[in-house]
Amino acid sequence: MRTRTLGLLVGCAAIAAVSVTGSMAQPAPAPAPASNPAPIMPLMPPSLPATFVVNLMTQDGIGAFNAQWKNMDVKIVDAPPMANAGPQWKSSYDIQPHGGEAGYDDSAWPVIEAKSLADRRGGGRLFMTWYRTNLTIPEKIGDFVTTGATAVITFTIDDYAEAWVNGAMPRRAGRPSPATIQGFNMPNRVVLSESVKPGDKFQVAILGINGPISLAPQNPVFFREAHIDFYK
Repeated sequence: MRTRTLGLLVGCAAIAAVSVTGSMAQPAPAPAPASNPAPIMPLMPPSLPATFVVNLMTQDGIGAFNAQWKNMDVKIVDAPPMANAGPQWKSSYDIQPHGGEAGYDDSAWPVIEAKSLADRRGGGRLFMTWYRTNLTIPEKIGDFVTTGATAVITFTIDDYAEAWVNGAMPRRAGRPSPATIQGFNMPNRVVLSESVKPGDKFQVAILGINGPISLAPQNPVFFREAHIDFYK
């Protein structure tokens, strides 16, 4: 009886050892694929009247930030479908250039005068165009001291617009996101910083879009307004 029990114990130990060895020999599970970083959370602009306003559609206004405007029309190009597209979708469409991306080189883009933001652009129908500028916050604009102010870029484009700041479009699904399309000829009010200081730099890229898109109207694209609003 004692011999049989000892045999059973040895057998169980051997099975356990094989089980542990087999478990240890299995390859480690593959790491989960990295997800895209979440977009920057949008900030809501103040609802109070601005303390100080600088018109970016004038040379004096854009010059206060040691900046200039550049412009480039968008082309719609063929592109491959996304990885998980159904078999019936063999292709897709993209835009060129992606003028809002961080590090995008706009050195070949033509410079335009600030007042020409009001110029009518495009041949109508499905048309989009980029406007870019690099703003540097000065210590003072006139008698206004910028340090500690909330800075908001406000603009209205006929008909729609999206905005990128320093290579990102602040947005979050299900939340108000002022950098995304706000409506038909409605203003975008995008917070650059809630507390600026002299020397802060903001690369701003604005995509003007003709609309309503499904109508493909014979309208141009142009700015109705563009200004930096400071709040203290």
